[in-house]
Amino acid sequence: MAQAVKKQALGRGLSALLKDPENDIKSVHDKNADKVVGNIVELEINAIEINPFQPRSNFNEESLQELASSIRELGVIQPITVRKTDFNKYQLISGERRLRASKLAGLEVIPSYIRIANDNESLTMALVENIQRHDLDPIEIALSYQRLIDEIQLTQEQMSDRVGKKRSTIANYLRLLKLDPIIQTGIRDGFISMGHGRAIINIENQEIQTAIYQKIVSQNLSVRETESLVKNYQDSIKPKTVSKAKTVSFKVKEEEKKVITDYFGAKVDVKIAGNGKGKITIPFHSEEDFNRIIKLMKG
Repeated sequence: MAQAVKKQALGRGLSALLKDPENDIKSVHDKNADKVVGNIVELEINAIEINPFQPRSNFNEESLQELASSIRELGVIQPITVRKTDFNKYQLISGERRLRASKLAGLEVIPSYIRIANDNESLTMALVENIQRHDLDPIEIALSYQRLIDEIQLTQEQMSDRVGKKRSTIANYLRLLKLDPIIQTGIRDGFISMGHGRAIINIENQEIQTAIYQKIVSQNLSVRETESLVKNYQDSIKPKTVSKAKTVSFKVKEEEKKVITDYFGAKVDVKIAGNGKGKITIPFHSEEDFNRIIKLMKG
């Protein structure tokens, strides 16, 4: 929790820095630019304009209200990204849904990543260095990976080379961002581990995700127990397969079976498959009985 407070204080400090006319940061070559690149800054929502070229124009009102409710309770989990256009003026690059929901929630500031001129390589270096720190939680690492994809257009293969991690490891971190915001917050606050999150993500229904998360926390379930819980749920929703009764191509009458039984002096078993093939099983009880059956077959 102390870590979160430290980040918020840092964001406010950078916000004050950006509103100082004598320290107007316009490119990576300006003084204090290194403090902005790659960091989260709390920006006034009124200082951010929507990108006029944003192709998306329709937003589901009910979905926005749900996100606004989540933001009131948990805050903005994933910061938006903006472009600095002038002194204390910014244009949205990504995160319009989060921005709109934050306005509905009554927020005056929103955590933001700021892009400035010529910052591409600096941002890449900052994010790679950030990922390699040891005090980051899994969601912070996942967000850094996502920024490298969204803003630097790196592939997972290229990221693997840059940060020295397997591509599968990177993919596992990125999948955490599909979890319900409540569960992401739980991972950030240390209530559950990344292993728990990886187990829960296999369930698509977010309400079920949340129910399992609450069970993990209340019952202090291990990762193995969580995986078992998820598997049991998935098995329970699989469609039940109705086994078809086996059909046979023809039936052997009891009197026909009796003929064979009487001939060999033993109760034979006759099985017939659907394709007309079958087998006759003749039991014997001793070597002498076996020899008797052989003698009968030889005639």
